[in-house]
Amino acid sequence: MNLEIASVLVVTALVINVSGILFIVETLLRRDEGAGRVWALAFLAAMLTTLAYVIWAQSPDAWWAVAVGNGAFVAGTGCMWLGCRRFNDRAMGWSSFLVATAVLAAAIAVIVEGPDGGDWAGALWMFVPLLVFAGFGAVECLRGELRDSKTAWVLGAVLGFQSLFYVSRTTAFVTSGPDSSLFQQAFGTVSTSLLTITLTIVAVVSTSVLRATRAPMRGYLNPTGFNAPRDGILSSEEFATAMAELCARARWRSELVGVVAVRVDDLEQISTAFGSEVARAVTETWRTGVRRHAPSNALVAEDGPTGLLVGVVVDAPAQARRQAAVIYRGLFDDLGRVGGGVIPVVGVGVALSDAVGYEPDALVQVARDAASRAAVSVESSVLVGDDE
Repeated sequence: MNLEIASVLVVTALVINVSGILFIVETLLRRDEGAGRVWALAFLAAMLTTLAYVIWAQSPDAWWAVAVGNGAFVAGTGCMWLGCRRFNDRAMGWSSFLVATAVLAAAIAVIVEGPDGGDWAGALWMFVPLLVFAGFGAVECLRGELRDSKTAWVLGAVLGFQSLFYVSRTTAFVTSGPDSSLFQQAFGTVSTSLLTITLTIVAVVSTSVLRATRAPMRGYLNPTGFNAPRDGILSSEEFATAMAELCARARWRSELVGVVAVRVDDLEQISTAFGSEVARAVTETWRTGVRRHAPSNALVAEDGPTGLLVGVVVDAPAQARRQAAVIYRGLFDDLGRVGGGVIPVVGVGVALSDAVGYEPDALVQVARDAASRAAVSVESSVLVGDDE
């Protein structure tokens, strides 16, 4: 089957631009400020890539379009990796600098060769960053919070396949040359465009599902602070400051400090199976329920997208366990009245200063670990953690 390059590029541009526009519009509607925005930049770069290559196919004299297309191609794959890092709450400084440098290098390599560079001007400066960034993105999908999502595994498979494809394409380019029958049939513009269409469709679906799991919590439920306590829940930074002061005073008076971690699992599955509206209702009920059932003098704060922390001074360990049990039972009853009976898995963990000490970070970590164990425990949904 012989396909005209110009026609294939037009079809590729149509698919990628429609997919990209849908993703970008949905990102704006969801008011996503996290990984979704970075992935939206990736699809925006992909749209620019296809348009540049269409211009090049229609007008071979427009050699500058190759520079734009190559740079945008690298930017698109690089932003997919950066979006995965943002989803996992990893540092973005050095990785963003690396992507920006690679984008400039891919574009400048074509400009240096100029009009006489031909169709494959600066190709290696594009191929190598593509295989590297796609590989990095695949690895990132198997780390951190993404590792717990089967949807992220699909995105990781897409990026991994892209990386392997460009390893093979680069090898064929170097060993056989771009004019060889091997390169033209297996790794030419037509075959690469068809593969790009397939991978783009899968990537759009995967990133949309992943973004939907965060949007109900991050897009509509923004963290509140001391000056705007809409639901009485502090930010993690404010909680750290308040807990440091609380622990210092409690240590001086030999009082018992407790931290209760409340973890809610299955929000991603609920959003996927029942829709974002149900997931949003469950999230709102969980947040307000923890604040309502916690002691009135307790500190309640954010702990990532699926966790809340409660800091309190108690008279005895038994009192801390009772308060944690009250939170769990009240939360379970509240969740049973919303979302059409859809109840997520709830785990509650307790850490006490008599076992862990008065270091706030240690108390929080032990409480988190206990909550994670409680979420998967068949014996108890409230566990008291010890410093190990």
